[in-house]
Amino acid sequence: MISAGVDIGAGSTKAVLYDPEKGVLGTAAVKTRVDLEASGREALAEAIRRAGLAPSDVRYVATTGYGRYQLPDRDLQITEVTCHARGARFLFPATRCILDIGAQSSRAVRMDDRGHVMRFKMNDRCAAGAGKFLERVARALDIPLEELPAVALRSKDPQPISSICAVLAESEVINHVSQGKPAEDILMGAHLSIADRVLALLRQVGGDGEVTLTGGLARNPAMVHALELRLGRPLNVSADTPLAGALGATLLGQQRLAKRLAGAPA
Repeated sequence: MISAGVDIGAGSTKAVLYDPEKGVLGTAAVKTRVDLEASGREALAEAIRRAGLAPSDVRYVATTGYGRYQLPDRDLQITEVTCHARGARFLFPATRCILDIGAQSSRAVRMDDRGHVMRFKMNDRCAAGAGKFLERVARALDIPLEELPAVALRSKDPQPISSICAVLAESEVINHVSQGKPAEDILMGAHLSIADRVLALLRQVGGDGEVTLTGGLARNPAMVHALELRLGRPLNVSADTPLAGALGATLLGQQRLAKRLAGAPA
């Protein structure tokens, strides 16, 4: 009865293994490469290894993410919105809204009291409201990506970044540098800029009730701080919420697997 969920995203590929009796058995996350199929296989193999299982132990594979069609051995592919909703509700049962911020895209999702998706909004094609923007800022400031959160959290006077285009926003960053603004203030300004764009999406879907943060930027404490500062209340976030997409995929796959084994239509 073991199922796997594989979330092939723009920045990283995640895999989660689940058993209905034992719960989550293993997880893995790897950097997404150009070869999306290889990225999916690598993440799945690593999750299986960490769980101490054999590939043949996995009975069902569900994929999600923008590369969800690239894993040929999948049994099912599911949209990111549906999977993040399912995963977030599993981690935080009272979740009514999701903020999903990944490398290339961000979205706000509204659910009803049963966890069904009611509506959602995504950012436009520009990455100014997603993680790739922070990568551009990191390059402009010559700061390693892994150091961004700690540096940003030292900010005392965040510098505004108002451009809605990532390229123009990067020009604003360079302008702040030329004016001698501290790197930490520029970085926190970048985080707040993303928060403003994402919370604008949340307002469009209705932001009352508990809000859970998913996606890769849920690992970034400076991003969590910026969102909570702008939102005015705490978010649901944990070490597992970045895996919500893969978790939701394996849980939904588990439902299909149970129906298949019971002989019911999937």
